[in-house]
Amino acid sequence: MHETRPAQAADILVSGAQVISPGEEPVVIQKGDVAVSGSRIAYVGPSPAPEEFRRGARVLDGSGLVALPGFVNAHTHAAMTVFRGFADDMPLMEWLTQKIWPSEARLDGDAVYWGAMLACVEMIRAGVTTFADMYFFMDETAKAVERTGIRASLSRGLIGSAPGADGALAEGTELCEHWNGACGGRITTMLGPHAPYTCPQAFLEKVMEAAADLEVGMHIHLSETEGEVRECRGLHGGMSPIELMDSYGLFEFPVLAAHCVHASDRDIEILSAKGVGVAHNPGCNMKIASGIAPVPKMIRAGVKVGLGTDGAASNNNLDLLEEARIAAFLHKLASGDPTVLPAGEALYLATLGSARALGLDRDIGTLEAGKKADIILIDATGPHMYPHHDMVSQVVYSARSSDVRTVIIDGEILMEDGAILLVDEEEVVARAEERAQALVRA
Repeated sequence: MHETRPAQAADILVSGAQVISPGEEPVVIQKGDVAVSGSRIAYVGPSPAPEEFRRGARVLDGSGLVALPGFVNAHTHAAMTVFRGFADDMPLMEWLTQKIWPSEARLDGDAVYWGAMLACVEMIRAGVTTFADMYFFMDETAKAVERTGIRASLSRGLIGSAPGADGALAEGTELCEHWNGACGGRITTMLGPHAPYTCPQAFLEKVMEAAADLEVGMHIHLSETEGEVRECRGLHGGMSPIELMDSYGLFEFPVLAAHCVHASDRDIEILSAKGVGVAHNPGCNMKIASGIAPVPKMIRAGVKVGLGTDGAASNNNLDLLEEARIAAFLHKLASGDPTVLPAGEALYLATLGSARALGLDRDIGTLEAGKKADIILIDATGPHMYPHHDMVSQVVYSARSSDVRTVIIDGEILMEDGAILLVDEEEVVARAEERAQALVRA
């Protein structure tokens, strides 16, 4: 791989790293350079880069490091960090109705802001450079994204069966109008109908009308549990949640569908034909015992599959590298086939796969000249990273999120040599802890 944009001086040059760019087959440069000009990558290729990319650039020594595109978390609820560890080891509906929803009724914008700040810092530390979020008080999450420098696709969660649903839709619309394309394009937006079982058809029609006016897509939970699918089939003439949404016309819009655990062959056909992005959340699905999504079958059918963590209240972290490893191991075990979801494919899901699911793959997901400069550097010198037989396998199966040393997003260095640069990490942790304890005590 040797790619350049039209010659221009670089601002940052990562020099001498092992460069890995995911794709159908990962591209690996044993000793390569990545040059950044403004917010975009100007050169990816063998080291040394041509003189025009070295002249005047700030050089980051890549010796002993692996350069990768940033990880893309395709589904989470960032501010739910304030509920981490609060309601563990419970069935999903009991967890929601007895613990989470009553606690969320006490949320305010301040708690969401600091919960989202905590999530952003956690994700940056883990090499996550983009996340797709659905929650409440989303202006506050957008402010956290703005302040921390991370990239995000944001949607206001909408529960159509709850009082105030129309007001929530108005908030979601305002979020899109105010924040879509903000922060130099780092923030994009969607509308966020929660799920078919919380959003009746009449409400979804309002959401689709708004999406058409705003020219945005939708982020929704689909077929997460067996009970959800069984209830939907009973209420809607045997249709699954995915078939039901297709019948409503939801998939005529760009859709990011979280979970899709209990997807039939017919469901998979629909997801593929309609270009629906699927966020696979194996860690959360395992913890809540929701089941195992048929991801290998989806991939073979051409479904756009990415990886998400879900919220920290049900995972309990936002570590997408861990999620990639879990996905690979889970589907090998479930299929009885150790060749299923190999390391390169797991890395693809965590980067370009998630970017495709979010509709952002033109800008992120690979290290290519012209794409946004979302780059992470992983330390490959720890004993758990040796010997260096196959660095793609080492990253997926051996590396830890704590090995992430440097994070560049949109051409700006947000973490260098393990130090967060733009925010006071100690303040973020302290303020999030205060608000979390206050919510639980209430």
